[in-house]
Amino acid sequence: MTVAAALIGGSLLVTACGGSDSGSSDAKTLKLWHYEGPDSAMGVAWNEAIKEFEAKHPGVKVKFEEKGFEQIQKTAPMILNSSDVPDIMEYNKGNATAGALAKQGLLTDLTAEATQRGWDKKLSAGVRTTSMYDTNGVMGSGKWYGVPNYAEYTMVFYNKDLFKKYGITEPKTFDELTSAMDKFVAKGVTPLANAGAEYMAQQYLYQLALSKADRSWVDKYELYKGKTDFHDTAWTYAANTFADWVKKGYISKKSTSTKAEDAGVSWIQGKSPILFSGSWWYGRFQQEAKFDWDTTLWPGSNLTLGSGGNVWVVPKNAKNKDLAYDFIDITMSKKIQNLLGNKGGIPVAADTSAITDPKSKQLIANFNTLSGRDGLAFYPDWPVNGFYDVLVSETQKLMTGSEKPDAYLSALQQAYDKGAPTT
Repeated sequence: MTVAAALIGGSLLVTACGGSDSGSSDAKTLKLWHYEGPDSAMGVAWNEAIKEFEAKHPGVKVKFEEKGFEQIQKTAPMILNSSDVPDIMEYNKGNATAGALAKQGLLTDLTAEATQRGWDKKLSAGVRTTSMYDTNGVMGSGKWYGVPNYAEYTMVFYNKDLFKKYGITEPKTFDELTSAMDKFVAKGVTPLANAGAEYMAQQYLYQLALSKADRSWVDKYELYKGKTDFHDTAWTYAANTFADWVKKGYISKKSTSTKAEDAGVSWIQGKSPILFSGSWWYGRFQQEAKFDWDTTLWPGSNLTLGSGGNVWVVPKNAKNKDLAYDFIDITMSKKIQNLLGNKGGIPVAADTSAITDPKSKQLIANFNTLSGRDGLAFYPDWPVNGFYDVLVSETQKLMTGSEKPDAYLSALQQAYDKGAPTT
């Protein structure tokens, strides 16, 4: 599982059958699959894109029926091997998903379209990584098989009211962050919302490692550009610091079995002053948090977790590929990108002056800062299949103290080496 799964909030949209070969003039239907909720930023933006597409393609309709995200994740290889495929679909990015489909020859090479239509110029280097896959299905190089039109990243969420209530200054640096957490603990408040049973705990730890890492370190870990050593300075610092934070009470041992939803709700309810998690929470917090809050990038680190969003892919057997390319192009237009941004999403090619909502402006401005310094470092569970479950179980052991940092890192090394490609 990647964190992007947390973005999934609704149904899969699937059109009816129809059309003829590769965008010929008698094509009457574009088959589109996507799995965003109709009220999400992406869902709203893409519904508008459908209207614009139909206006620009008289006589062509985009019809759909509802399907489920899990169903598509499990059945995509089988479906895409058949003749009854969509012309365009949203699919999860990364080696184990879009990369696997590309490796199996089930996706259309979009390199020529990306160049001709300028998609390659609109996406920053970090966002572009999950668009390209080599012959082994490894992201970051090779041919274009996907196009993301939104992005995601992690940040520190602060409950400003709780900081004010306890007379604690909001931190700007890492030292100020730990000082603030000490003060909360002294007042009987656990500062960090956390979820040990899902992605949140491992992401705290990965962020600590990233604060001592650089781009080459990330490339070794995520893209296999060199040997990853889990006993290096960054990983060792992360494991030791995380274990220390549990001992100091920054993170509750009780959160070992907590799920991400519970951690998010505890923050919404004002029980925790700080939460480190992703932009997928942002719109919900805007709607549900009834207190003054703010966000910032992780202090003292040029890198943080994040990537381009899920990608548009065009199946190899699609009948109307030219129409699919046109639809992708519309979702990358300023109009649709600006709409996505104002609805709480992170557009990849918006006109920042057109984003009017104050919190949305801040969300996008911080992403642009991160993207501009090539700071998107993907997610810790991405490198090898099954690594997510290993990270959850091993990080839980680190939280309970049943495993020491050195043994924790050795366990990660063993699982990583077993799953990483040997080439």
